[in-house]
This record gives sequence, structure tokens and C-alpha cells, in this order.
Amino acid sequence: MMESAKEYNLHMRNEVYYNQISSSEPMRFDILKNKENFNEKPKVAKKSTSFALQEVDLSKIVFAPDGYESIFYTAYFVLIPYIVGNIFLFIFISNGVFSNYKLLDTGAFFIVWIIGYEIVATLSLLWIMVLYLKYDKQESEYKYKIV
Repeated sequence: MMESAKEYNLHMRNEVYYNQISSSEPMRFDILKNKENFNEKPKVAKKSTSFALQEVDLSKIVFAPDGYESIFYTAYFVLIPYIVGNIFLFIFISNGVFSNYKLLDTGAFFIVWIIGYEIVATLSLLWIMVLYLKYDKQESEYKYKIV
């Protein structure tokens, strides 16, 4: 107890001598607990800024009732690329003319699905890139916290 009081008095004399008393910060008495903490500055904690460590929750993006998620996700996996493939064939291949679209063999389910899958995959990757760039701008600032 006596040794810590001597250290405290020495610390106070040094502060007065060098005019280092800061009126904006209250006096900290917890520096007496550890001798190493005398000249240690407050620690800065920064928030984790990793985009890859985010939790992915599909229920926020896609509708799927509780208990039927696997059925709905499978249906989405099959139907969305097929519908997108048909739309692509109608707009870009048949130039939006229904008579030309009827001439195409849209019964080849797998071919139409692959075309749609590639389009959906490309759009998904672009969307992830945009989310990454937005996340990097918003979350890269450090959050200061005095311990």
C-alpha cells in the first residue's frame, strides 16, 4: 500500500511539473493497480471489417415457410434459371417476336436452364461485388472505445 502511494505521489508531481494535467479527462485511480499501466494509453478496439465473415441468412432474401425450406430452395434453384433462360431466349434470340420464339426448341429443358443459370450466376456475382464495395465503404471506419 505504501509503495503504491509513493508511486502515485511521484506520478502527480511529474504531471504538475510538466503541466500535463488534462482538465478534459478525470483523474484515473485505476492506474495504481498495475505498475505497467502508468504510461499505457487507452486501448483502441476496432470492429471486425471482414466481408467474408458475415452471416448469410437466406430467409431475409427469399421467401420460404418454416419447415419447407428445402422444398422451396430446390424449386427456386430449378425454376428461376429456367424462367430467366426463357426470357433471354425470347428477348435476345427471337428479338421479342413470339412467332420466332415458337420456332425455338424450348422443350430442351436442360439447355434453357443452363442459359438461365449462367445469367443468374453472373448477376449474383455482380450483386455480391456491389455489396462488398458498399460494405467496404461503410464498415472500414474504426470504432474507438476506451477500455
